Amino acid sequence: MIYNFFTSILFLLSAVTSPTTTTTKNISKPEALPMVAETAAIVTAESVYNEIESNSFSMPDFESFQTAFEGFKLLKQQGKIKKDLLTLIDFSKSSNIKRLWVIDMSTKTILYNTLVAHGRNSGDEFATAFSNAANSNKSSLGFYATGELYTGKHGSSMRLDGLENGINSNARNRAVVMHGADYVSESFIKQHRRLGRSLGCPALPNGVTKEIISLIQGKSCLFIYYPSKKYTASSKLIS
Repeated sequence: MIYNFFTSILFLLSAVTSPTTTTTKNISKPEALPMVAETAAIVTAESVYNEIESNSFSMPDFESFQTAFEGFKLLKQQGKIKKDLLTLIDFSKSSNIKRLWVIDMSTKTILYNTLVAHGRNSGDEFATAFSNAANSNKSSLGFYATGELYTGKHGSSMRLDGLENGINSNARNRAVVMHGADYVSESFIKQHRRLGRSLGCPALPNGVTKEIISLIQGKSCLFIYYPSKKYTASSKLIS
């Protein structure tokens, strides 16, 4: 009897002084979520340029594309252009080679690469002088928004709106438009050793004018490039 009494006391004391054990279920950790980058991937001119599908056309120089890309992005953000098309004209190149590109920026694909004329007072084979002034017969540099189509003395044509004050803002008043011309052709180059020249318009070969302007009309981005320190210092669309 005494033994059973002490046995009971010892059991109770053991229950009080022993640490309480808890049974826990083996709860598996949730699967790790895919790592989310702290910042969105930065799309650079270089990354886009390296992904461009040339479609067997020549590529524009990176320097001209980089400048065009900067302005294109900014104008798209500002809502001044609506389409994912970039028309790049490089007037640092000879007029005897194809120096206009139409690039689909959504698919990173070159759609057209063709000849394009500069203004007669901008230079002979090479364009070196540019102006925003009326009756200058010179080309204007910088960024444009493509306008509406119309039929003029050169047939199917497209108006242009210069987007840079003091650089090309008089384009519409000067009737600087995109149109076709007989003097923009390989045959003209062979005969005269240079492409024909316009009164300041970026004129195209007749055979591709209608399809190009039908594609790019209606607020797409057109950029005329030349490595001009004056332009670089004046433009608010490039850094």
